[in-house]
Amino acid sequence: MAKQAQQGQGSGAGAAPSPTGKAAAKKRVVKVEAVGQAHINATFNNLIISLTNNAGQVISWSSAGKMGFRGSKKNTPYAAQMAANDCGKVAHDLGLRKVKVFVKGPGAGRESAIRTLTAVGIEVSEIMDITPIPHNGCRAPKRRRV
Repeated sequence: MAKQAQQGQGSGAGAAPSPTGKAAAKKRVVKVEAVGQAHINATFNNLIISLTNNAGQVISWSSAGKMGFRGSKKNTPYAAQMAANDCGKVAHDLGLRKVKVFVKGPGAGRESAIRTLTAVGIEVSEIMDITPIPHNGCRAPKRRRV
């Protein structure tokens, strides 16, 4: 079994089929430039940080859930700090130095995530809040009668 796996890796002619019969996906090559974007999605339940190049291809990402936080602990500034630290270190090592930050959502930890990105060594040039705001949106549910 181990020899079969080694033979599959050694061949340079495309992806070798895995034991389940599916072909292994080829990893995308993302061009990392010094300037990019940071997308911070802070919901009530979680916080997701994606660092991308200017074309929008993800260089690195992290979330509070990925860092091992569960339940209500995911929506804390500390969880946001840990996620930003994890994501920022990977992107900084790949060569990302300056980002334009796009923040979306009402969750806690929006500011602490941005502060942690600067602490990792990624300069923040601009911060934009792109939280969607309804222009009176959907009709509210009917009032409860108790």
